[in-house]
Amino acid sequence: MSEKGQGMALHNKILVGLGLGAVLGVIANVMAGSSPEFKDTLGKVNEHVMTLVGDSFLAMIFMIVVPLLFSALVLGISELGDVAKVGRIGVRSLVMTVLFSGIAVIIALTLVNVVQPGKAIAESKRTELQQQYERDGLKKEGFTDEEVNQIFAEREASPEGKSELEEKNAAPKGGTQADPPVAGIVPKNPLLEATRALSGGILPFMFFALIFGLGLAKSDPEVVAPFRQFCEAIFEISQKVIEFAMALAPIGVFALIFKTTSTLGFTIFAILGVYALTVLVGLALHMFVVYAILIRLIAKRNPWDFFRRIKNVMLTAFATSSSNATLPVALKSAEEDLGLPKNISSFVLTVGATANQNGTALFEGITIIFFCQLFGVPLDFQKQVMIMGLSILAGIGTAGVPGGAWPVIGSIVKGLGVPAGAIGMALGIDRILDMSRTVLNVTGDIAIAACVAEWEGQGTVIPEEAME
Repeated sequence: MSEKGQGMALHNKILVGLGLGAVLGVIANVMAGSSPEFKDTLGKVNEHVMTLVGDSFLAMIFMIVVPLLFSALVLGISELGDVAKVGRIGVRSLVMTVLFSGIAVIIALTLVNVVQPGKAIAESKRTELQQQYERDGLKKEGFTDEEVNQIFAEREASPEGKSELEEKNAAPKGGTQADPPVAGIVPKNPLLEATRALSGGILPFMFFALIFGLGLAKSDPEVVAPFRQFCEAIFEISQKVIEFAMALAPIGVFALIFKTTSTLGFTIFAILGVYALTVLVGLALHMFVVYAILIRLIAKRNPWDFFRRIKNVMLTAFATSSSNATLPVALKSAEEDLGLPKNISSFVLTVGATANQNGTALFEGITIIFFCQLFGVPLDFQKQVMIMGLSILAGIGTAGVPGGAWPVIGSIVKGLGVPAGAIGMALGIDRILDMSRTVLNVTGDIAIAACVAEWEGQGTVIPEEAME
């Protein structure tokens, strides 16, 4: 979002950082190919400068994962629980929310498995990328440059690809392995899962937050009001911390993109281009096919007229990349442009701003599997179903602000075995994807409101003259 009186808008600064990092990184990659001395210098710059800057930016994002996920999921699930309490309107809204989000993630998984954007990379480049992040990880564990080289040499020499030095110095797993979740999802110790949310504990922690949110929804409102306010405060603070982190994004993106392009050259642009196009095609399919069909069949409206009437809402969502910022405009348009009853539109749109982020769910499903493909992490059917469920839950647990999806994505991909820092590669092109998925989120809320209003026999249509 652009702030008046503060010069260039943040998203433009991020694009500048992306462009500079990409151009200088490609130049460095070409120069390194013809000069061994420059290649050594480039390696030191990437290790001691770019890695430090990029990791500092990403750490700002990751450190807010636990409070953000807990507060957002507890509040989102409790709101959905409250939806069921308000009767028929609430239940119908809940059914449509689940339907929209489920279809969104199915589209995501289908597209990303058909297109396979993460596999549009030569195996040699993938190995180079994997080794770059793995070397960084080993150095963070305390291994010296010589020891890292020894580890890779031992892996190549070993038939099983193992390193004696790495196994000998492996840190004891101890406490992180105690009390494993039942069936891999039901935690015995949710606080333990919170501490390891970035290393495999994200699913049981989200399950705990889900159950906690259901418990909040079923509790006496007066008794739990202070705790609900506490969660709202944590969620508000978490959104602010994300804003702080995103303020560092231009520098962080520059460092991360420079490091990647100086290693892979032009290859990374083709990969990210296919990935971005896959996301945009998925969003377009959900908007102009799924929404259009449901608006026609359930809301009994002409979908193209429906989209035309809410064009101001869609433009606001596109410009701000924020469901929360678009909410006032959406409420006004639903009542005045679509003729939806206020009691239905205000209820559905207010809850939907948090709970019905199906554009975000679609985006997260594609992005998670894209990074797994890029780093050669195998995903069987069971894991993809798990990702589908996580993406739907993550849509509820994502802050409705620019960049709000990345803490959740980072924690999920790291739990699947992808280096968490890898998400920095896609951050630079996220602005257009963020703007587009916000349009889908907000349009979905209004579409649900229209469907529920028609079910309730209150699907008023404003006469064409009123649009003049």
